[in-house]
Amino acid sequence: MAANQSNNGKLRLKWVRSAICTPVKHKRVVKGLGFTRLNQVIERPDTAAIRGMVAKVPHLVEILQ
Repeated sequence: MAANQSNNGKLRLKWVRSAICTPVKHKRVVKGLGFTRLNQVIERPDTAAIRGMVAKVPHLVEILQ
């Protein structure tokens, strides 16, 4: 089993761009995902709710493999 297959059902997300000049809704989505600082990498379950949050701020967050 490969190392990248060990986290099935998880998304690795990285906050790559500041939310300073973004609408308040975008700031709340970033905070709701659990980010606290720029360039932070977090893991979240691969659910429709999390994917929807990421879809709202694709210019601020990237999905890592």
